[in-house]
Amino acid sequence: MPWNSRSVMDQRMMFIAACLRGKSAMSQVCAQHGISRKTGHKWLARYEAGGVAGLADVSHARHTQHLKIDASTATRIIALRAARPTWGPRKLLARLRLDEPSVAWPSASTVGDMLRREGLSEPRARRRSAAPGGKPVLVEPTAPNVSWAADFKGWFRTGDGVRCEPLTVTDGYSRYILACQAMPQATFAQVQPVLMDLFKARGLPQALRTDNGNPFGRRDGLGGLSHLSIWLLTLDVWPDFILPARPDMNGRHERMHRVLHEDVARPPAANVAAQQARFDLWREDYNTYRPHEALGQRCPATLYVPSTRLYPASIRAWEYPADHQIRKVIGDGYVRWRGQTIYLSGALVGEMVALAQRDDGDWAVRFRSFDLAVVGEADGALRQTRLSRTAPSVPG
Repeated sequence: MPWNSRSVMDQRMMFIAACLRGKSAMSQVCAQHGISRKTGHKWLARYEAGGVAGLADVSHARHTQHLKIDASTATRIIALRAARPTWGPRKLLARLRLDEPSVAWPSASTVGDMLRREGLSEPRARRRSAAPGGKPVLVEPTAPNVSWAADFKGWFRTGDGVRCEPLTVTDGYSRYILACQAMPQATFAQVQPVLMDLFKARGLPQALRTDNGNPFGRRDGLGGLSHLSIWLLTLDVWPDFILPARPDMNGRHERMHRVLHEDVARPPAANVAAQQARFDLWREDYNTYRPHEALGQRCPATLYVPSTRLYPASIRAWEYPADHQIRKVIGDGYVRWRGQTIYLSGALVGEMVALAQRDDGDWAVRFRSFDLAVVGEADGALRQTRLSRTAPSVPG
């Protein structure tokens, strides 16, 4: 709490005198002088250490001067900053040290001070922390191709007014951008060919982390599964859904989207073809030239290797164990079971599912080696459960 409008030095002296008289507790003396106990203890300590002189204001000016950067070094830093206006001091220095390791480059804080003095830097707005809440256990990218991430960056219009919505796919471990493709629509028909080409060229990941929006997931049906996620399951690729409205659960990918927006979408290109050309150049630059702090200032291309899980020439039918009751999903997504109709999901139409009796007597609804739901033995009611993997069966 601040001192009153009377002379600040007089106020401090009166406060010290009251403390020295010792007739009242510290909290009462502080309240009488309109200051907090923390402030009171600070000034009492200053008086005990330095007498009356200790009550004087202390200059807040920095005790050291800005470290000087020689003209040649400053010129090279500013030139790289001009070419990479979205890079901060640490990333600039990482690239310069890779290019010229023999130079004694200054510290990141010194470079940051120089950029601010030159008017080449401004503080970023602080982001709010994500709302707390429970979340699913996601597949952690402990090596290349353990977990990929896919999402749409968010649409914008090119110079000719055409909508452009890039689909991006990254490897979670290396941050390597596998695809940055302008899409006419966010549909299964448009997205599947892009992913299929990636799987053929790079192999299969163990999991693909996405949000629950179209075409990755759907609100109705079991487990939020869509036609795209059902296709992933046939390839034994885990659809790793984050929670709705929680983009922070795909934070690595979201951070890349911010860089994408800053580097190549502001301002947009004249048309979609020109914008795609920008995406292609930017993706190569991001993978091979831009250092990444989380990678120890290495580039993603130094860590990424293709998957050893090859895309199959054909997806063969699944062979369920003999004790499973096999049903074909028909109509708008239902199966017939014991004389009743049980709705599963429109995404499963045409697929073969199976019901396997559990130890508790109820029936697990399975698609290939994945459990989707449970049907009660007593009432025949369907209960949705979280998607889980069963003990793997043998593909036929």
